[in-house]
Amino acid sequence: MTGSFRELKVYQLAFEAAREIRLVSMKFPKEETYSLTDQIRRSSRSVCVNIGEGYRKRVYPKHFTSKMTDADGEATETSIWLDFALDCEYINSDTHKTLQGKYNEIGRMLYSMAQNPEKFTPKTKN
Repeated sequence: MTGSFRELKVYQLAFEAAREIRLVSMKFPKEETYSLTDQIRRSSRSVCVNIGEGYRKRVYPKHFTSKMTDADGEATETSIWLDFALDCEYINSDTHKTLQGKYNEIGRMLYSMAQNPEKFTPKTKN
């Protein structure tokens, strides 16, 4: 790994999911602009941002763990917004299932990263 958070599978999956959410949320009703639409886009993008911030500070295991936990919290928030979008019939059950599956996988990866920060500590040259 060259040291870029962009190489992490979890980042790539989160970025892809955020892009998909942007596309599906473009069809949400106008009255949802400042509630559901903005919130689901913000939380989905925040997953990526927290991964990037935490990875750049991975020399500090506690900071890294905190940021991965924050990213997991944002992924959970996004998952809940997806439930609301399904309940309001703004997305269909297939879209909901696909995106929930991605956020479940993202959550598992982030939990593992938070539990094992030493696996991400940069190797020092002797």
